[in-house]
Amino acid sequence: MADKKPTFEEILAELERIIADLESGELTLDESLERYERGVAALKACRSILDGAEQKIQLLLRTPEGELKTEPFEPPANNAQPGGKNNEDEDEDVPF
Repeated sequence: MADKKPTFEEILAELERIIADLESGELTLDESLERYERGVAALKACRSILDGAEQKIQLLLRTPEGELKTEPFEPPANNAQPGGKNNEDEDEDVPF
């Protein structure tokens, strides 16, 4: 039986378990370091999957003639982040 590649959701669930383990405070230092390394690998895998998905996203547009065409998705160029904060706003909370 061939090994199946884990899905984004499976990797994310593993990352959430790792975070819960680390936050529990019940792990030894060696166990914490091992979980941390696995968490970094899981995070990189999630980012890779998301980057690939972003490249595949296309907007379906209708031309004035009624024909459909595709156009690559481009994220907003401004500095807006979820929740309406801009990147410049982050520096206001930093005490140094």
